[in-house]
Order: sequence, then C-alpha cells, then structure tokens
Amino acid sequence: MSETPVKQQNTAAFYGQAVASFSVAMAATALGIFKLQADAWVRAFLAVAVLYLVTSAFTLAKVIRDRQDGQRAGGRAYDPFEKL
Repeated sequence: MSETPVKQQNTAAFYGQAVASFSVAMAATALGIFKLQADAWVRAFLAVAVLYLVTSAFTLAKVIRDRQDGQRAGGRAYDPFEKL
C-alpha cells in the first residue's frame, strides 16, 4: 500500500495572524526605539540591529524550509560543507 504525501496548506487566517503579529512587533519595536531617551546614534544603531535581526530570521526560515522540502522530496540532505 502506497501513501500519497499530503501537502499541508496554511489557512488564510493563520497567514493573516502571522502578518499581523509581525507588523505589530515591528511597529512596537520602532516606536520603542523612536521614544527612547538616548542620542540619535544610539537609536540608529538599535534600528539597524533590528533590521539585521529580521533579515537574518527570514533567511534562516527560508534555509530551514528549503532543507525540509528537499528531504520530503526524497532528495539527499543538504550538506553546506560538501565540495562543489
């Protein structure tokens, strides 16, 4: 008996909640940095650090998703240290 893999789809509500949560978190962080009683260079440093953290998180999520998709497709596991 063969099993057909089921592709799971996120619902529109889950997607909307994720977007809303991300938006609220970014807005709250931006407001907190803006209202911070510190010099402009400190606020600018914190803003750049937050942007770097967000882009790194998106990149990490994509790498993990791509690795899982490759393993589900029956492909060989990705090894970042293998020779090209």
